[in-house]
Amino acid sequence: MLELKDIHTYYGNIRAVRGISLTVNAGEMVCLIGANGAGKSTTLMTVSGIHTPVDGSIHFEGQDITETSAEDRVALGISQVPEGRLIFPDMTVLENLELGAYKRNDRDGIREDLNKIFQFFPVLQERQKQRGGSLSGGEQQMLAIGRALMSHPRLLLLDEPSLGLAPLIVKQIFEIIEQINTDGTTVLLVEQNAQIALQVTDRGYVMETGEITIEGTSPELLADERVQQAYLGE
Repeated sequence: MLELKDIHTYYGNIRAVRGISLTVNAGEMVCLIGANGAGKSTTLMTVSGIHTPVDGSIHFEGQDITETSAEDRVALGISQVPEGRLIFPDMTVLENLELGAYKRNDRDGIREDLNKIFQFFPVLQERQKQRGGSLSGGEQQMLAIGRALMSHPRLLLLDEPSLGLAPLIVKQIFEIIEQINTDGTTVLLVEQNAQIALQVTDRGYVMETGEITIEGTSPELLADERVQQAYLGE
């Protein structure tokens, strides 16, 4: 479904991503783990079109989207849940969710997806008239995921969904992410909590200083001594 070939992305004069290549197959859940500053978020934002690589190519479902705008990538079926959630705090929960569907005009499908999100996250239905900024951190993460799902993506990009959340909420969020994947949405997950990321995904890549240094199935990475020492505290 997704193929990155020799991607180089810069922040000004700083090369944040250094020639990475990776694939995500339809139906998979794949994780990208690594320390702060490794280039994980930059990689996701390159996939979603926020950043344009200076070299390399991105293909989505066989189509070269390297130069495609971010909003057109949403229309193609790619949606991102950004690090830090970035909901619109002064808009209601319902308005935030409706904004996720701004590229769609299938009213029945939008209503169906909204109902599905309320099934995933009943608290959002209860609080749909509240301002987004009045929600707790965990509820805002649910809202950010729901907003992304309202675009009806085939590929969902998740950037640090556990960041700043209590363990019980993290468990709940990841149960929903697994269900979203089971229901047919392909997932590329960036996550500093390597333990939980590798427990729920099919495959993974390890990034260090802008490069992919290790890759394999999630069970292989969980058993890898380098991964255990660097990211699993073992």
